[in-house]
This record gives sequence, C-alpha cells and structure tokens, in this order.
Amino acid sequence: MLSRMEIQETNKMIIESNLDVRTITMGISLLDCASSDINKFNEKIYNKITKYAKDLVKVGEELEKKFGIPIVNKRISVTPIAIAAAGCETNSFVSIAETLDKAAKDVGVNFIGGFSALVQKGFTKADDILINSIPEALARTERVCSSVNIGTSKNGLNMDAVKKMGEIIIKTARETKDNNCIGCAKLVVFCNAVEDNPFMAGAFHGVGEADCVINVGVSGPGVVKKALEETKSKDFETLCETVKKTAFKITRVGQLIAQEASKKLNVPFGIIDLSLAPTPAIGDSIAEIFQVMGLEEAGAPGTTAALAILNDNVKKGGVMASSYVGGLSGAFIPVSEDHGMIKAAEIGALTLEKLEAMTCVCSVGLDMIAIPGDTSSYTISGIIADEAAIGMINNKTTAIRIIPVIGKNVGDNVNFGGLLGYAPIMPVNNYSCENFIKRGGRVPAPIHSFKN
Repeated sequence: MLSRMEIQETNKMIIESNLDVRTITMGISLLDCASSDINKFNEKIYNKITKYAKDLVKVGEELEKKFGIPIVNKRISVTPIAIAAAGCETNSFVSIAETLDKAAKDVGVNFIGGFSALVQKGFTKADDILINSIPEALARTERVCSSVNIGTSKNGLNMDAVKKMGEIIIKTARETKDNNCIGCAKLVVFCNAVEDNPFMAGAFHGVGEADCVINVGVSGPGVVKKALEETKSKDFETLCETVKKTAFKITRVGQLIAQEASKKLNVPFGIIDLSLAPTPAIGDSIAEIFQVMGLEEAGAPGTTAALAILNDNVKKGGVMASSYVGGLSGAFIPVSEDHGMIKAAEIGALTLEKLEAMTCVCSVGLDMIAIPGDTSSYTISGIIADEAAIGMINNKTTAIRIIPVIGKNVGDNVNFGGLLGYAPIMPVNNYSCENFIKRGGRVPAPIHSFKN
C-alpha cells in the first residue's frame, strides 16, 4: 500500500499535473471458444467476454471513488482473432468483429482490441481472411481495434504483408471516409508486437498469457513536466534522476490500482505499463516536456536525444517500483493526441522524417499521423517498411498508425474527437518506392537474432 506521504504526493500530482490511470485492460483468452461454425464461435466469444468482464467498468469506477485517482478507460483485449477463429469455415471475419463490438458495448468498455493477425513469417488462411476483413470490420464497428504484426527481430520482415497493409490502410480510409477516415486510427501495424500491451489500438491478449489477466496502463506527462520545471538550470544527471524518481512514484499508483482491481475481479494481475501517453489537454504533453528540457519546439535539433533520455529513465524508474512492468512502457509520441506536437507540426518544426528518427528511441513508433488522402499504398508500405526495419534491427517494438485522410491535403486539419484529438495533414515524400515494395518475399532476420 501507499504510505501517507505517497498519498499526499499522489493527490498533488492528480490535482496539479493530470496524473491518471489511463486504462484498466482485461485480457481474455478465446482459445477455448474454437469452432468450425462461425455462429457458434461468435456465441461462445460473446458469452465468455460478457461473463468475465461484466464487472470491469463497475470495479474501475469503485476504485476511482475509493482512491480519488482518475481511471480514464476500461478496456478489453482478446486472443488474436486470426488464431482463435482459425477453425471457422468462412471467408469473412466481419461478423466476429461485430460480435466483439456488441460484447464491448454491453459491458460498457470503450475499446476492445485483438482483431489481429501475427504474420511475421507468413500467412495462414485465417490470417488472410482477417486482414481482408479489416476495412469493412472497422467501418461497421465503433469499439473494435485491429493490429497486424509484420515482423520481428527473430524472424525478419514479411514484405508481402508490408505491401498488403499499405493497401488495407487505403481501403480502411475509403470505407470510413465519411467519418474522417477514423478506421485507420483504430488500426496498427507492428514489428515486435508485445503480448501484454494494455493500450489501444494495438492491444491483444497473447497466446502465452493466462486465461484472464488485468493489465494497467498509467500515464503522467504533466507530472514529469512539473518535476522537471524545478531542474531547469541543473545538469543532465539531475534531470535523469528527476525523471526516474517521478516515474517510480507514477508506477506505484498503477501498482496499487492493478492489485486492487485484480483482487476485486478475482483475476490475476498481469503487468503495469508505465507509458507517458499525452492527451490534447494543456499541460499533458510530451512536447512540453521537451521544452522544459531546453528545446524551443519538438523537432528541434536535440529532440531525439531528449526523447532517449526521457524514455530510458521512465523505464528505469518503473522497474524499481514494480516487478511486473511490461507492455510498451516508455514515452508515446502520437501527433494528434499532443497539443505541443500538433503545434510543432503546424509550424514545420516537426516533420515525418524527424518523427521517424525519434521512433528509434521512443516506446512505440509513428503514431496518429494524418497524411494526404491521395497518398499511394506503395508510399504507405514504404513508411511501414522503414519503421519495421528500425524495430527489427534495434530489437524494439515499433508501430505505424497512419491516417490517409480522403479529400484532405497538406495545410488542412482533421478532427478525430476525444482523446484522439486533431492533426494537421503532414507532407509525405512522394518519390516512388513502388518497385522496391513489389519485390515481395521476406527480409531475413538480422545477424544478432542468432542468440541460442
């Protein structure tokens, strides 16, 4: 439990610095729901999800009242559907997405993740069906999130999947063009996806996980910013120590909520994901942290170094506070969800190329980036390949959540609403990579993958 002093510090962080538990995510295995009949499969997964998660929202709200700590989201992740539904005799998984959506709505969560496929070395029949179902599935549902893992440091990159996902992102944008192409905001392409990520849109419940677990994502960019304001004239060692100590305190809050939620729901505690995930609110921004660290704007020379310092010391502080830090823990840099990033992109300080460099050291990748609607699928595939290569070579998770906004061009803005925020349409390098992407096949794993 937290000490009296920690409670007082926590209250101060909540009131002054937007500290919150960003999500309580219940991971649920659907492996025991297998059936060759898709209707029976849908019935089984609906019954299991609604049985296990029936009290998730209620418990989250009770914990908010008990501890006075905001718990922003209550969510569910499930076994990748391409695995769980592999035995179904069908040519479409759209009805499964609709079942997941109904289950999420009925238990009151805002997102359910796991409409996913893991294709780092190749496609099964079910993988093909799932990926081809993504555009229609995301157009016909509100709460379903989708992800596809196209590479790992151990297996290399599936370039056929890279090409395919460029096409799928374009199709998803077209299917949801009447709603600002919002479907693409619920679709992530990964390299080195993790099995216990509680954050959307990339959460899924890995096959190595227990039948049901509770994972908690805690966030606090505003808390880190507030702490660093007292170190403006200090050296880097002091700065690093301050970030580390602050991350420790934030993680302790997440640990408390996770343990209490686990106890009340009678579900094992999985991991704490300490990720500095910004929101559109003033004072809750990664870009503002960069400014406190001494940069004029996000994107200025030194930004990648600042992000590396931040990411590393967040992880160091987190692992000292809990034995079960996992997920993606670090710093997120989603453009549309961070008002400071939005401003930097609008004035030209932050470019797509600079963001790519920053993903070498952040906890995920290119996130919530709006681009012109006429961008080709090959260009998007090229961006995916670049980002996946960074993850593969550096043995880290990288991801791409990119939104080609139909009918919009550089200079326009798009508003996604809520925590997803709004974004300027960012310019894309339009020199062709078509012949490169058309090669297909697999990129072999890097030499350092041979560790046995």
